[in-house]
Amino acid sequence: VQLQASGGGLVQAGGSLRLSCAASGGLYNSAGMGWFRQAPGKEREFVAAVNWYSSSPYYADSVKGRFTISRNNAKTRVYLQMNSLKPEDTAVYYCAAGPGSTSGYEYRYWGQGTQVTVSS
Repeated sequence: VQLQASGGGLVQAGGSLRLSCAASGGLYNSAGMGWFRQAPGKEREFVAAVNWYSSSPYYADSVKGRFTISRNNAKTRVYLQMNSLKPEDTAVYYCAAGPGSTSGYEYRYWGQGTQVTVSS
């Protein structure tokens, strides 16, 4: 399984970005996908996740109401729409394939990351 994340960039506070994660090689052993992020000097943290068998996605409290995770019907792409971005959202964002839970340790496959920088 290979995951390719894209869509990062530099944006001003209050702006929007849409991240995309393309999965190839089959996700037969994965029940969902998630987005995580890691800022310089900080630990990786959960952002959002979607489980194929659950009607409700999961979000970190810090992004609720601003970020939206979605997927295509083929379950080969996951998107993260990020609105009302804040400087504290600056991080490298990673997509991952796994159980669609909030714990990064449960995910087996990871993309290479895409940088998101929000200027104040």
